[in-house]
Amino acid sequence: MEFFLVTLASLLAGFVDAIVGGGGLVLLPALFAAYPTAHAATLFGTNKSASVWGTAFASVQYVRRVDLRWRTMLPAMALSFAGALAGAWLVTLIAPDFLRKLLPAVLLLVLVYTLMKKELGRHHAPRYAGRQELLAAGTVGLLIGFYDGFFGPGTGSFFVFLFVRWLGYDFLHASAGAKLLNLSSNLSALLLFALKGHVWWHFALTLALANIVGSLLGTRLALKHGAGFVRGVFIMVVSALILKTGYDAFLR
Repeated sequence: MEFFLVTLASLLAGFVDAIVGGGGLVLLPALFAAYPTAHAATLFGTNKSASVWGTAFASVQYVRRVDLRWRTMLPAMALSFAGALAGAWLVTLIAPDFLRKLLPAVLLLVLVYTLMKKELGRHHAPRYAGRQELLAAGTVGLLIGFYDGFFGPGTGSFFVFLFVRWLGYDFLHASAGAKLLNLSSNLSALLLFALKGHVWWHFALTLALANIVGSLLGTRLALKHGAGFVRGVFIMVVSALILKTGYDAFLR
């Protein structure tokens, strides 16, 4: 029964993650609830073994339909990979518990800012070009990639928010770029967790297939309905993240 519920969680995680990120809000708590005695790094690694596939399929769908600047995205993906590798290595040595109380406050600031700026992310108007855009996107990739490897919840939402707020992308382009960077960070973290023996491979295939199905459904909706729809889902996901991470940090 536990594995069946975790599989359903993986499907829902893929759906949410494909639109705006935040799939870890669904799958990671399900894994921790189902297997409370497992090593945290093993549950993180198993989560990555599923989410990386959903993110990969979503990335392909976005790339086919959304015009992205590859001279910016490819170096940013490489930096996201490096950051996640460092973060995943660190989480095998120390627990990320100190972030649990900080995360809800950061997410609340993101939500309030997004609600106050009603036009934020509705129009695609990149602020930078060339080296400036590369530097900004690379910084986002490195920092959020490190966070993804070390802790993870809300990674996709942080990628999206920073692409919208800092680089001037609309929510659809930001979600497409976020998928590529998140794919890179997921691959990096999964590689390290696998090398350290922190992946339950007997779970990986089923969870990955469920995640892919959810991802394809979510991507189709996002591409069909555009930036306004993605913004709405972003607000809902960040709100849910605040409630969940706040409960885990202060009430659990």
